[in-house]
Amino acid sequence: MASAIASKVSAVGAVARRELAPSVASKASVASLVAARKACLGTSQSLSSVSWVASRVGLKKPAARFVSSSSSSSSRSGAGQVVATISVGDKLPEAQLSYFDKDGNVQSVSVSELTKGKKVVLFAVPGAFTPTCSSKHLPGFVAKADELRKAGVDTLACVSVNDAFVMQAWGKSAGVGDSVLMLSDGLAKFTQALGTAVDLTDKVEGLGIRSRRYSMLVEDGVVKVLNLEVGGAFTNSSAEEILSSLQKANA
Repeated sequence: MASAIASKVSAVGAVARRELAPSVASKASVASLVAARKACLGTSQSLSSVSWVASRVGLKKPAARFVSSSSSSSSRSGAGQVVATISVGDKLPEAQLSYFDKDGNVQSVSVSELTKGKKVVLFAVPGAFTPTCSSKHLPGFVAKADELRKAGVDTLACVSVNDAFVMQAWGKSAGVGDSVLMLSDGLAKFTQALGTAVDLTDKVEGLGIRSRRYSMLVEDGVVKVLNLEVGGAFTNSSAEEILSSLQKANA
């Protein structure tokens, strides 16, 4: 019995090493690991993550990561290997975003319409009304909106994987006025196309798929500056960082 179990665990290890990349597992890989675990346990238990197998074959549990079908290069920030498929020099992917205009009517705008012929500062937050986003990130851009416009920015926009109603309410709560365009990426299509999506479904807050925190300067649809945060940090995506980059470029 013990010998049989050991043999099956060894088989699981072989599958894990073959299927599990150094930092991320695909859906197909996870399916293979699930099948291996079932074979080992002889039960219908499912594998919710690759950590069970990883712990048995000496591998680290992979960090949450979204890999786009885009062929654009990766961007890394800090020691945490934050990976995005968008990088400086890339053109933003096309997607539809929504917002409420000053008359209270919901509008839809494409990324190309938003950025064509313009200098745009776009910053993303993990969620409206969340602590750091509400106390630091959004207020910082509201406070620096005039300075950013004097530095040549045509549009200042905040994007989050929240619906347009939530973004409207958050903007009103924060006293945004017309200083920042509050954009909804409700289905995370833009966020996923950028490769900045993060799966937070294991969080008790019920966040689901959200965006990593970042700020970027975009000129005519092309990324000129990209500040991508590690995890929940708020260190390099502030309004001050973007303003500093603009001032250096204009000097």
